[in-house]
Amino acid sequence: MLAASAIVLAACGNQNKMSSNSGSTKTELTGSNSNNNYQSVIQDGHYQTSKSAGVDQQQTSNQFNLEGFQHGLLDISKKEFSPNKYVFQEGQQISTEQTYNWLGRKTKKNPEGLNPDQPDKKIVPEYLQQIDEQDFLQQNGGKLQLKGMTIGLGLNSVYYYTKEKYGAQYTKNLSDDEIEAKGKEMANEVLKRMRQRSETNDIPIVIALYKAAPDDSLVGGNFFAYSVNRGGATSVSSWNKVNQRNYVFPTAGNEKVPNANDEAAFEQFKNKAQSYFPNLSGVTAQAQYTDGTLTGMHVNIVTQFYSYTEINSFTQYLQTAAQKYLPHNVPIEITVGSTNGVQSYLNRGQDEKKFTAHVFNNY
Repeated sequence: MLAASAIVLAACGNQNKMSSNSGSTKTELTGSNSNNNYQSVIQDGHYQTSKSAGVDQQQTSNQFNLEGFQHGLLDISKKEFSPNKYVFQEGQQISTEQTYNWLGRKTKKNPEGLNPDQPDKKIVPEYLQQIDEQDFLQQNGGKLQLKGMTIGLGLNSVYYYTKEKYGAQYTKNLSDDEIEAKGKEMANEVLKRMRQRSETNDIPIVIALYKAAPDDSLVGGNFFAYSVNRGGATSVSSWNKVNQRNYVFPTAGNEKVPNANDEAAFEQFKNKAQSYFPNLSGVTAQAQYTDGTLTGMHVNIVTQFYSYTEINSFTQYLQTAAQKYLPHNVPIEITVGSTNGVQSYLNRGQDEKKFTAHVFNNY
């Protein structure tokens, strides 16, 4: 197991190639607050940000997609690269320029584009909207070396387009079969490109496929497949299915969740919260299901601006109500906030029995 405290290493070899530094580099590890979290790399006192940082934010208008994509990709990485054995570093192999090129359409000017070309007056969807790279390093003789990589491909479920510049926006829904076929095709091309590099030609590379939610969704999309490609493999030989879905409580229309009891429990909690402060602006939840079982819930409560004593009392009440009504044995986060910011936060971890709470205050 890697030491949890920060240590200083003399970085060279693959590490120097990844960070584009020459000579001696002071490399530290952040340390980890649990066995399920990675230590991260600090180079000369600076956190190594992803070379594609900012690109996905420009490509994605739904913040829930961006956060769900990055967080979910890390969960998939942990299946192959244990936090006990690997150090995490933001992607350093795929440059910012390459990310832009890969997300673009394949044309004569941009032969690297992974999205299909679009002949004049023909509507051809852009399928790929996000790319994220995660690098995993190991200590070898006091040095950090790149030993694994995960690449996530975020795919559109809806294609948004205009027929003329500054014209009306149109939408085209993309089927699951179409998304999956295009995603797997792109994954093969990405793997082939990574195998052409000396730094990544013989390391395990995980490629994961993510179906993004529509722009107006109040919840992010979901991963639906990933592949583990051992060192040297130049094409994807097999895929692992990921059965994961996200829902918003209360559900809209005729949408059905895998377990109606979960939504009923949330409704009881919601009613209790609203009876305490009848003029709450809203109580909603994001619920995630894996293989049909609830695996996490984020509750968001929007209030008017209340005094510190009111919020403190309300938070205590929520702590009791959440314990009584919300589903048990599931990690749950509750955020209470107004237009002025977060006012309080409650949390219960996977293996914990009671909620902890914190009320924010300014001096």
